[in-house]
Amino acid sequence: MIIDTHLHLIDRSALRYPWLAGVPALNRDFSYDEYAAEARRVGVERVLHMEVDVDAADIEAETTRVEGLSRQPGSMLAGAIASCRPEEPGFAAYLERQRTNHFVKGFRRVLHVVPDDLSEAALFRDNIKRLGGTGLTFDLVVLPHQIPKAIALANLAPDVQFVLDHCGVPDIKGGGEHPWREHMGEIARRPNVMAKISGVVAYADPGSWTVDTLRPYVEHTVRSFGWDRVVWGSDWPVCTLGGGLSTWVAATHALLSGCGVSERDRLLSANARKLWRLE
Repeated sequence: MIIDTHLHLIDRSALRYPWLAGVPALNRDFSYDEYAAEARRVGVERVLHMEVDVDAADIEAETTRVEGLSRQPGSMLAGAIASCRPEEPGFAAYLERQRTNHFVKGFRRVLHVVPDDLSEAALFRDNIKRLGGTGLTFDLVVLPHQIPKAIALANLAPDVQFVLDHCGVPDIKGGGEHPWREHMGEIARRPNVMAKISGVVAYADPGSWTVDTLRPYVEHTVRSFGWDRVVWGSDWPVCTLGGGLSTWVAATHALLSGCGVSERDRLLSANARKLWRLE
């Protein structure tokens, strides 16, 4: 069975998503019911919601909405990775509010859509350090050339558990492996960083990719981090840009066809269960 650590839900009637205007293929509602119907068919048993970069004023409303969905009978939702703004003075108070909510398992601030120096600011870094000892993770989503920025954060906050999303967002469509390959090897040397094998189909050519197209990127990520430091995520609905949830799950199983049962279990569920203390 699978624990999906990266589900996005979109409800434009309830929340504001400024970035959707620039991505017409995703500029519609993507509901939990739509996701769950397909996810159950492919073996997903539990799921974490990943923040969807909503308008800053809607951050806490997004978490509240998803938590409400988790209370529905039979819901697979086990927690949320909430949005945050470590660059703002109000982060400390926000963190204290979220620490009392056991549904919140960690945080993410999308970094590839903001200036590179945002994560270098003293306030941002001080606020990231506040996560140390809380048991709350911080997801990193950066482009390959920005991985050194993520490395700097990992170095500055060794007591914080980071999760690098989407295999470091490699340029699969363009066949780009450098400097992504070298940067992935370097960030993997930080024991407080795990990698998420998620959504890479969205970075491949939607009309021509195969399992072998994805293999060098997924295998290098797993080889760099090791089987104890990788988790799996769908990145739904972004993965629909490259084939969809069922296609990505099928490709994942194909990529793991030569692996042992223990290795598959760690990637697909055991590591996530341990990291986020999921039942």
